[in-house]
Amino acid sequence: MSTRCPPSRRDWSRAAWILGTVVVMAALALAAPEAFAHGVSDKDKLYIQSVSGVHALPYAYLGAKHMVTGYDHLLFLFGVIFFLYRLKDVVRYVTLFAVGHSVTLLLGVLLNLHASPYIVDAIIGLSVVYKGFDNLGGFQRLLGFEPNPQAAVLIFGFFHGFGLATKIQELAFSREGLLGNLISFNVGVEIGQFLALSMILIAMTFWRQTTSFGRSAVFANGALMCAGFILIGYQLSGLLQVTST
Repeated sequence: MSTRCPPSRRDWSRAAWILGTVVVMAALALAAPEAFAHGVSDKDKLYIQSVSGVHALPYAYLGAKHMVTGYDHLLFLFGVIFFLYRLKDVVRYVTLFAVGHSVTLLLGVLLNLHASPYIVDAIIGLSVVYKGFDNLGGFQRLLGFEPNPQAAVLIFGFFHGFGLATKIQELAFSREGLLGNLISFNVGVEIGQFLALSMILIAMTFWRQTTSFGRSAVFANGALMCAGFILIGYQLSGLLQVTST
């Protein structure tokens, strides 16, 4: 399924140095005035709030745009495919993520399920940390076992989809034609995901052919964990601001 280069002592020392910066980064994130969120832009909000009925093409465009610009989704998927060398494995994992993402997006909006967007987005940041740590072999080294990777991708896919559902529910949108628009949005998400992953896979194919890939893998996944911790910090910052007012 995947091929991993066992990290050497030097590699782990380098990764530990990288992760040592996480505390500082997280502290800066907690001091940030606003939390980062993979939400909906102001221009797109105005469009969604001004139309009613089914608008398949515009919503498909919005879905594709969301995925291509959704740094949290792309970071997680980057980690998921990092050590996947066979196309059928990539397809399997990406499909699991797409299923999870689609289910909670549809059910969250249609059933009007609510949750704190800051908590959900913090869990999405945690998914990025998890994948980087898993790629480094951290679970096996520290706990002696590795969580089921396919189940993890599906479960975190649920949270990624619900994260966007919480954002959409904040908008004063028309429920006329809602199901058709949400399906169109999901189709757009899959198109955007295909385009983004195609570019990532092309870049990684060339990278894997270099002699530095094995050494760079530890650095890259350490940086991935750092990015995930920063995302968590921003969301916790937003949650603290909301609860303190």
